Amino acid sequence: MDPVIVVGAGPVGLTLALALARQEVPSVVLDEGPGTDAPRAARTVVLREDTAALVERLAGTPLGGAGLRWTGWRSLRRKQVMRDIAFADDDPAPLHIAQHVLTGALRAAVAREPLVELVVDSRLDSMEQESTGVTVHTRDPGGTWWRGSYLVGCDGPRSTVRKLQDIRFPGRTAVERHAVAAVRSELPRPGEAFLHRLPPWRTTGPFAGEIAARPLPDDVWRLDWLLPPGKDLVTPELLLARIRETLIGWTGETSPSYELLDTGVHTVHHRVARRWRAGRIFLAGDAAHLLGALGTQGLDEGLRDADNLAWKLAPAWHHGPHEGLLDSYQTERRAIVAARLRAADQLLPVLRGGGGLRTLVPGSGRGHDALLMDGHLGRGALGAPGAYADSPLTPPPLDGEILVDTPAGAPVADVLVTTEDGSFVPLRERLGRGALLVVLIAPGTGVWERRHWVSAGIMPRLAAAVTALPHPAELLVAESYPGAAPHTVLLVRPDGHLVTALSGVRPADLYTAAETALGGAGHAEDRAEASAR
Repeated sequence: MDPVIVVGAGPVGLTLALALARQEVPSVVLDEGPGTDAPRAARTVVLREDTAALVERLAGTPLGGAGLRWTGWRSLRRKQVMRDIAFADDDPAPLHIAQHVLTGALRAAVAREPLVELVVDSRLDSMEQESTGVTVHTRDPGGTWWRGSYLVGCDGPRSTVRKLQDIRFPGRTAVERHAVAAVRSELPRPGEAFLHRLPPWRTTGPFAGEIAARPLPDDVWRLDWLLPPGKDLVTPELLLARIRETLIGWTGETSPSYELLDTGVHTVHHRVARRWRAGRIFLAGDAAHLLGALGTQGLDEGLRDADNLAWKLAPAWHHGPHEGLLDSYQTERRAIVAARLRAADQLLPVLRGGGGLRTLVPGSGRGHDALLMDGHLGRGALGAPGAYADSPLTPPPLDGEILVDTPAGAPVADVLVTTEDGSFVPLRERLGRGALLVVLIAPGTGVWERRHWVSAGIMPRLAAAVTALPHPAELLVAESYPGAAPHTVLLVRPDGHLVTALSGVRPADLYTAAETALGGAGHAEDRAEASAR
């Protein structure tokens, strides 16, 4: 079987390749660049808890030392503190990291992975697909033809894959602009991110209105000034004046000390591709969508694209066509991104002071600040990860189905589980291996070694039901789960989204739910048709 071709070696493409390798699927990553990334201190990303864990799991290294998990968050309006929160252990903070550092960690993991071949200085210029695979040509010193089973375009906003497939990319251009600077300076309350709206020293013209400050390691800060609509030129002299003015306002010093590391202008576009799948060709990341609300969410959703697609490509690569499963990638991911874009388009004009539209959002400025904070922190309508509630992989109503605190289709809570070898690990560590996860909620099992209860009570019957499922599954046991009664059985997808929760051991319901989560009964017909060919 030919490898999967991944076009683009940014964070999304590298994550996808590593996620496929974790499920024993080989890939070729075509990188049009030289294989290195120029350091840019002002080009950073904010990763939520789930996407940071995904990257750490695949890269095999913690990112905490390379980035910074914020200690708290403040929202200020003029001189008044509107919100002031400290992150606790049960309220994980976002991870702020320079993008070139993140990409470097993923490249290092790819270099150690024998199932991933990274090819540099290879720019895609043509491709063809047939019923059995995809053939592409790259423009490099020798000109090379590549053959793949599937192809995924992770090649950014100007995606060659998308253009060669003639896929439309409608949306809004220049929704917002931000002037950006990375500075090294000792600001009050180090490690704490904050958003300052209507600062008392604000001036007329560019840079007036809103400043975001996000800390990085070593006293480095990324500062973003929201620019007014238009195309006003941001000159170096103007930017330096605003940096000094801002630092004076925050520190109270007349001559604040700082080191300017990097600058830029970040322009936010909102676009989503009409199609994310064309036969054996898929789009992911910025090639499929541009989502820049609050300057932090685009990569987060791109990583979720890779996680969603990888576990669906793996069964198709190993066992033949799973058309319903592959189709669900576009259905699930495009719906989530489109909903987030709609929320941003509706709420951002209100939150930025859109005249009479302010009446659409309940509350005063304090409520608006809360919504903006939620967007920055990955919560609420502007920031929370979406749930695949209307997915075709959602099973029909089941007799034994019950409600827990996690809705069907939403990411599961990261509880501690006991594995088949008796070890205790976070549930999230068992994700992305290609197997479904079946989690039994059994209070008291954490006190005893697994050998004492593995053959007692309902365990033998549940183990037999798991063995009979139409896809490999791992049986785990947890002491508790939010909103779940004892003997609740959870079925979890390889990407960590809940399929269903059942009351007790119900083999027929469990089988139906697992079969639906794999694309429905039709996947057996897909395999039969492939065998006939």
